[in-house]
Amino acid sequence: MITQIGDKFEITIPKDLISKLDLKIGDNIDINIDIEDDKIIIKPVLIIPKSQALFWSKEWQQIENQTEDEVLSDFNIDQEIFEDFDNW
Repeated sequence: MITQIGDKFEITIPKDLISKLDLKIGDNIDINIDIEDDKIIIKPVLIIPKSQALFWSKEWQQIENQTEDEVLSDFNIDQEIFEDFDNW
């Protein structure tokens, strides 16, 4: 895909790339330059407030997943107890 650099050195992202990357107006993108390969790399990013960063760390997400699994397994046990009551 080819696009031109505008008067203010802006570029227009082609519509099909916008769709593929699911970009919306106001989204943030990270732009990197690979000088050796003569490439500009554009990636959509989600900016998280510093006060919320812990909750998005890999470590925290692993704990959340473990906790969710434990809660769901407990819920299944409780469901069995209720089924036993129904059979009385």
